[in-house]
Amino acid sequence: MPFQRKRPELILSQEIKDKLESIGKSRTEKASRVERAKILLAYIGGASVSAIARSFSTNRPKVERCIDKALQIGTIAALDDLPRPGAKVRLSPEARTWLVSLACQKPKDLGYSLEMWTTRLLAQHCQQHAFEAGHTCLGQISKGTVSKILRKSGVRPHKIAYYLERRDPDFESKMVQVLHVYREVKLLQEKGQPDNGKTAILSYDEKPGIQALGNVAPDLPPVPGEHSQISRDHQYIRFGTSSVLASIDLLTGQVHGMVADRHRSAEFIQHLKFLNEHYPKEITIRMILDNHSAHTSKETRKFLSTVTNRFEFIFTPKHGSWLNLIESFFGKMAKTLLRGMRVTSKEELKERILKWFDEINQTPVIFRWKYGLDAISVI
Repeated sequence: MPFQRKRPELILSQEIKDKLESIGKSRTEKASRVERAKILLAYIGGASVSAIARSFSTNRPKVERCIDKALQIGTIAALDDLPRPGAKVRLSPEARTWLVSLACQKPKDLGYSLEMWTTRLLAQHCQQHAFEAGHTCLGQISKGTVSKILRKSGVRPHKIAYYLERRDPDFESKMVQVLHVYREVKLLQEKGQPDNGKTAILSYDEKPGIQALGNVAPDLPPVPGEHSQISRDHQYIRFGTSSVLASIDLLTGQVHGMVADRHRSAEFIQHLKFLNEHYPKEITIRMILDNHSAHTSKETRKFLSTVTNRFEFIFTPKHGSWLNLIESFFGKMAKTLLRGMRVTSKEELKERILKWFDEINQTPVIFRWKYGLDAISVI
């Protein structure tokens, strides 16, 4: 006697059949969807539930559930898992909010010695104070659950991100003054007048604390097939520190630098004297510089009174030294010349820095400022 089904036939359109075949051959679909699509195709082809279970090395109840679901809610919907109620939520939204609010406070403000939370400490605090706060569901919370709640809330109380508060009430106006100078430089360069014969525009700053470090043992050069990089003993000798005082001509790219043991008013005046001798007397020297005390000291002003109308200072705002273009030059210096440098004395350090300045001036690079220039008006 031929096999007769008790279940209803699964009637599908050609479009649904084609989609099932596509899913059954897919390499990117979830494995569960692929298997269920093949089960339904086999059922449509006339195979019995037992035969389908054997061919897929599974059990009858699983095949029956797949077919019944397709008959009840539709073929495509039957390929996915149905929503399940899951376990009851153990932690209330109020308890989670209370935990996050704790994480937004410092442990020291709650009587602990630590400055920042650890998940273990935060979990212990919740366990100890959950009952009195009315969140008994947190009485046995683990540090893993604390970590998951904080991650979902986007709070990371064990991390520090630094910022710089603007303490200069005139920050914007001073920034605009500096940007106008850069805009003027840009216009002169576009007009093909790198040297306008009237003004020299310089960006000046100091780079203090450059360490003169020497080797205890000689460096070992790379050896092909054995050592791909320079080998160096981790110990070193410290001969002291030096300071670089430098200004870069924004129109020509020329660097004027000196190396000194300190960076007081005396060294700054020495640099001003060099600039005074270097540029023609009829030129006004405009300098962008920060608010270091040496730039406005009594000694500096006394010297400036002897060369009236010669220098014009444009000060960056407080905590706005990033507006000084020579900072980019110092960054280049740190990444190239000073990176890994070893010397035998402070004198060698000075000589190599001055030699690097000479090499830079052989092929000067004109630094161009871009930030904020389009937002200011031309004056």
